[in-house]
Amino acid sequence: MESTDWIGKKTAGSFHPAQVKAALIQINEVWPADYPPLRALVENFPPGEKALLHLLAFSSISVTRIVRYPELLVWLAEPETCTRGRGRAEMTGALDGLANENISADNFRALRRWKSQEMTRIALREVTNAADLEETTAELSQVAEICIGEVFAHWNSRLRESAGSPAAEFAVLALGKLGGRELNHSSDVDLIFLYTEEGEISPRLSNHQWFNRLAEKILETFTTPHAEGGLFRVDLRLRPEGSAGPLARSLESMENYYAGFGETWERIALIKARGIAGSRELAYEFLRQHQPFVYPRSPTPDLLNEIAGIKRRIEHDAAEDLERDVKLGRGGIREIEFVVQTLQFIHGGRHAFLQETNTLRALAELGRLELIEHAEVLDLDRAYRFLRRVEHRLQIEAEHQTHTVPRDSSAVEMLAHSLGFESSRKFNAQLRDTMHRVRSVFDRVISARSPETAQLDLTDFKDEKAAVRSLSDLLKPTSASHIAPRTKQIFAKLRPALLAQIGKTADPDATLNQFVRFVQAYGLRGLLFELLATNPTLLELVTKTFDRSRFAADLLIRRPQLLEEITRDKSFNRPRSIAEHFARLRSFGATAINLEPVRAYRQRQTLRIIMRDVLGVAKSSTIFSELSDLAEACVCFTNQLLGGDDLTIIALGKFGGRELNYGADLDIIFIGDDSRPAQNLITAVTQPSAEGMIASLDARLRPDGEKGALVAPLAAYESYYRERAQLWEIQALTRARPITGPSQGAYLENIRPIWHKVGQQSDLFPKIDGMLERIHRERGSSSGFLDFKTGIGGMIEAEFLVQALQMRSGIWETNFESAVGRLVEDGAISTVDARRLIESYNFLRSIETALRRFENKNVAGLPAAPEEQAKLSKWLGYKAADTFGSEYDAVRQTIHALYERYLKS
Repeated sequence: MESTDWIGKKTAGSFHPAQVKAALIQINEVWPADYPPLRALVENFPPGEKALLHLLAFSSISVTRIVRYPELLVWLAEPETCTRGRGRAEMTGALDGLANENISADNFRALRRWKSQEMTRIALREVTNAADLEETTAELSQVAEICIGEVFAHWNSRLRESAGSPAAEFAVLALGKLGGRELNHSSDVDLIFLYTEEGEISPRLSNHQWFNRLAEKILETFTTPHAEGGLFRVDLRLRPEGSAGPLARSLESMENYYAGFGETWERIALIKARGIAGSRELAYEFLRQHQPFVYPRSPTPDLLNEIAGIKRRIEHDAAEDLERDVKLGRGGIREIEFVVQTLQFIHGGRHAFLQETNTLRALAELGRLELIEHAEVLDLDRAYRFLRRVEHRLQIEAEHQTHTVPRDSSAVEMLAHSLGFESSRKFNAQLRDTMHRVRSVFDRVISARSPETAQLDLTDFKDEKAAVRSLSDLLKPTSASHIAPRTKQIFAKLRPALLAQIGKTADPDATLNQFVRFVQAYGLRGLLFELLATNPTLLELVTKTFDRSRFAADLLIRRPQLLEEITRDKSFNRPRSIAEHFARLRSFGATAINLEPVRAYRQRQTLRIIMRDVLGVAKSSTIFSELSDLAEACVCFTNQLLGGDDLTIIALGKFGGRELNYGADLDIIFIGDDSRPAQNLITAVTQPSAEGMIASLDARLRPDGEKGALVAPLAAYESYYRERAQLWEIQALTRARPITGPSQGAYLENIRPIWHKVGQQSDLFPKIDGMLERIHRERGSSSGFLDFKTGIGGMIEAEFLVQALQMRSGIWETNFESAVGRLVEDGAISTVDARRLIESYNFLRSIETALRRFENKNVAGLPAAPEEQAKLSKWLGYKAADTFGSEYDAVRQTIHALYERYLKS
């Protein structure tokens, strides 16, 4: 190993000295003794010492390769290697020498090493400006073509040996940057696989099977990781039907697809199509057949509308860092390519010289034909070269697929110096100016709005441009599906009704966004659009659900089949009893060790209840009962599966009153002699999964709260309530309702007398009022007007009033409204006051329902933001938020006045 003393001196004045020094030390440690001295090689490097140090400073992957194979640096130091470009023959000659006539050994190890060697050579010439953009991208494309050709040739030969030879030819077509011979240092290669015709090799093997097996082998080679590094990332999603289609198709199948289902974006993609491996004649025939599809002589208005739609989707899909992403950002490489390809598409049918796969050559031809102004041609040409240089420099570092200029100031400074700028300030200035010039041409050439969307009334949306993009996304093909012409026709009929329904929602922008996500998840768009277009009630249900419950929307997007599964059920318009829930739960095959069916059922039925709620087919009290019955059925069914038959469960709180709301915990206590069944039940029902959890149980209302035993015998409960319980614990028994277990009746027989006795205490009302005051101080004072639960005149105040009157009158009733009715019969409250109390309480509960329904979570206060309050008021049917606010304030005052009258007067 050579001494390292010279390295520090050599790198002191170099570009990024610390990184260069570390690289040279690594190389020196592995440098073979029989190689030329490393110092001499560096000093005599043909393109210059600075060129090599520049590469070592800026490309960590090149350093890694040289450390792994020091002979790579010796090869790079040969004058003929790095001072000029290499043609295909020279590249393949070097590959043949490296492979020793067995290129496919060890999953193409020699090919992978050759590719790494060539990529390093090209990177060196890139950073030293020894090659212009056209030469760099052409060489990168040539490396990819050779790799694809070698892999194809190997597997084509192997399959013909093992499975017979079809009487048909195969071709590999490149699209995208490889099609245009414009590959960068970390590009995907977009490919299409094609064979001439259908037929059979044997009775059990068709041409289709044979050629798709060949395509699979090619894809497998490119996707399998290897110590020598990858070949290229192959992307086949531009093929007909995207990821849902076969890997390879016959020429006739291709023709049938593009004729019947071809989209405008597919026309534009095929502008770049070029045969790169296999039968050149077949590739030529494919391009000849589809020339009228790619370049229509007279593009119709519909096609031009489609182009505008693609432009909107480009913006919608663009990166978040729009000003620094040189590919996807505003004024980036993609916009230059889109301008050129759009003009090629529009004019290529009449001007054959525009039928060109390369961006810069096509741009020059557009200028020659005066289809774009001369100054704009120059701006786009300069911009394309500059942005591609920046893109390449970002990718040379590690050959990662990155296009974003870093925000770190030192990293930007390093990038700027590498590109020849004196400072990062000057680099950033040129970047901004370049992207601004591109954007101005892009905006001029591609209309901001298609005639079709310009006619739409989108005034209900805060962001009309985003709404236009979202509507375009509804007809955006995916990698797994295309959009048939009939689907577009059906959507044209659906769109006015859809916008009308969305316009009625509290947040049209968010609702449309959720609708787009649902459509994309649903898959069969034509079927869904037709279903909604012919069923206005279903359309209303979908839009209201997406507007009023993010929880329900997210669940439908994850499992879109639930929409029809729930709405087609004949029982949708009526509640389900506990017995019906039990019957359905039994049919799913859940066991003690597999409770996933129970979790899925609880979530599915919660969605069903939400949909009934937003559609208004059930009043609030029915919704509360449905939620309570569903929870009770799931908990009791799970307890049965776990063998907890000896465990008695008592429901308290709103669970006890069958008044549960969305996202509520279940207040319960356990009676028995063994705590294990209760512990098992709590663990089982609170265990989360992808389907959520069965229930959230809260057992803190048991004797001594969290410090007390989870399970106690009946005698212990009776003793505690008689001797040690605080008033609030006795008051909580007002809603005690046994739901399962052997001690249900005995529990009620024991606690009712205790509850009745406490209710006759002379200071009952002052004590209850004292508890409420403490709640106001501890929980309600900070939130004031917003706290509709624990604040003054809130729900708790109404509940304390009714429970105090119940205890005084000895009326045992767990449900709020039923209790008020019985208090009227007993004379404890007037009919007028009872009606005012119920109306006011139900008003607050409707607020609670709307807020909890949105995320299926506990909410106890109004949102502080005015825009969120406005949204809430619209959910509740108010046209103006001020009207809601006034009524809300009046309701709180009514409840407080009634409380004062009956408990404190």
